[in-house]
Amino acid sequence: MSSYFEIIRAGINTTFQDDGRKNLYHIGIPFSGAMDKRNYILANSLVGNRIDKPVIEFAYQGPLIKYRGDKINFVITGDVKFKLIKNKNEIDGNCYESYTIEDGDQIDIISTNKSVYGYLAISGEFDLKFQWGSCSINTKANIGSNKGQKLQSSQKIEIQNINQNQIKKKLNYINTRIEKIRVIKGTNFDYFSNEGKKIFFEKEFIVSKLSDRMGMRLEGPYIENIAETNIRSEGLIKGVIQVPADGNPIIMLSDHGTIGGYPKIGVIISADYDKLVQLSSGSKLKFQEVELTDAETLFKLYEMETQNLISQII
Repeated sequence: MSSYFEIIRAGINTTFQDDGRKNLYHIGIPFSGAMDKRNYILANSLVGNRIDKPVIEFAYQGPLIKYRGDKINFVITGDVKFKLIKNKNEIDGNCYESYTIEDGDQIDIISTNKSVYGYLAISGEFDLKFQWGSCSINTKANIGSNKGQKLQSSQKIEIQNINQNQIKKKLNYINTRIEKIRVIKGTNFDYFSNEGKKIFFEKEFIVSKLSDRMGMRLEGPYIENIAETNIRSEGLIKGVIQVPADGNPIIMLSDHGTIGGYPKIGVIISADYDKLVQLSSGSKLKFQEVELTDAETLFKLYEMETQNLISQII
């Protein structure tokens, strides 16, 4: 008996993601991969997978899917409202708790709660094609599994290598927000006036609706550039903050272009990236400067905290 998901409703931005692609910037290919790395890792851990296995990532509204096949466990991570439908009975689901689904059951991922991304992992493997060592979908470049496209309604997702050790697991974890997003100075920090730098670190910015997996546009007070508002295109990295001529910052996210010609005022530290991407449009944020050595220490602490959470799964 084959096992598969049938997508009844695809959701707003539903894709396959994994750990992403490495060392391809030189040919214009960004990392991609799961936006919220911690929730991605926890999803795989809660169903007994290796932490780098592909999952379904969704934004705002997730998919409604029907399962066909042998029983299997699934889990949803993030701050998500969802239901498990068994024989027309609706069961309210809890994030970070695995559930068993059987032939004919449905999972209705209704919405994320004041956040953006959530993750669905299964105790098995999605039958996917890999490109450059990853199944991660980048819809801007049509790269990855599913022909580089979002998942569509009526699509079938084949499942293989179901894990027979289907012990239910859970984790007591609550997603939290931090008051300020920490950054290190960018390579063009001195292009901006003293007043512009002060505004960047002291004033509040709002996440605009013009945000996706490629980048996050912010709205706020004007950040003055006293040098050049356009520069010769240079390499970009995930989390770098560019400031175009209009003075409103743009943060490069996981599917970002690999070169750009706007001055770079700062870079989000890796330890705060998960919190940043979960800020929905209309959210307010402030930036706080840290030194590079502090950013390195904070990332080591972030990784230790993630491993500690994995060890708390029961």
